[in-house]
Amino acid sequence: MSKSNILFIINPISGGKDKLKIPGLIDANLDRSKFNANYSFTEYIGHASEIAEEAASKNFDIIVAVGGDGTINEIGTKVMQQNKILGILPFGSGNGLSRFLKIPMNTTQAIKVINDCKVRVIDTARFNDKCFFNMAGMGFDAHISSVFAGNKSRGLSGYLKLGFKEMIDYKPQTYHIYIDGKEYIRKAFVVSVANSSQYGNNAHIAPNASITDGLLDVCIIKEFPIYKIPVLAYHMLNASTDQSKMVEIIQGREIRIQRMSNDAIHIDGEPFFMGKEINVSIAPLSLNIITPDYES
Repeated sequence: MSKSNILFIINPISGGKDKLKIPGLIDANLDRSKFNANYSFTEYIGHASEIAEEAASKNFDIIVAVGGDGTINEIGTKVMQQNKILGILPFGSGNGLSRFLKIPMNTTQAIKVINDCKVRVIDTARFNDKCFFNMAGMGFDAHISSVFAGNKSRGLSGYLKLGFKEMIDYKPQTYHIYIDGKEYIRKAFVVSVANSSQYGNNAHIAPNASITDGLLDVCIIKEFPIYKIPVLAYHMLNASTDQSKMVEIIQGREIRIQRMSNDAIHIDGEPFFMGKEINVSIAPLSLNIITPDYES
């Protein structure tokens, strides 16, 4: 039986965790009867995308993202374009897509998932010209993502501290949201478009989301008093935002969002800047990805 050529692209800074020992850990646990393994470390923003594009055009069958949702996005975009197979070793701050796919947070266990090499095909989506796999959005979460990008305190605790600090002064905006041709006008704190159910760290904004149903979940967090933050957090951590009066969720395929000004957005947790109008679309069953056995 011929072996598959597999490349591990390692983001050394994602999640604030040291990854220099990762190649040794992979060597110790990867099934060498199935795979020829290679390793590459990223050196700057966008480097993972460049490495993945070059690798996908060569004879690598599987390209593994070792990092968080942003790293997965860079690599997955190129893997999808070349119709290769994506693997994941979760090493981000939130690991939203990995958690949704039930990929173990334990690296040794995640390598065993790659050894089993069970490939499924999932939906992907676009936010204007940018692909996303987990979550994209605008409003407060995009604002925080933009501010957090320049913050040296990576990880959940740093994110939460910054979030509380910024929340005091943040003002909700009015959005015109068109979902499959129907218009919704909402004053919102956050507008997120979800392919999977969660931002990361098991904070679920779209508890009924599926990555194989050909639909996106538009999640509108309404304006709310600051003292209700614990209530919203409770619903997210219990995957019950669909039962909260603070959150409205509408499913659709073709989405257009108009806002008052050019502003920050986030794509799989990474900050970008886009104009007043965002067009969102879904590409059903467009990415080959290695996952454990599960239903969603």
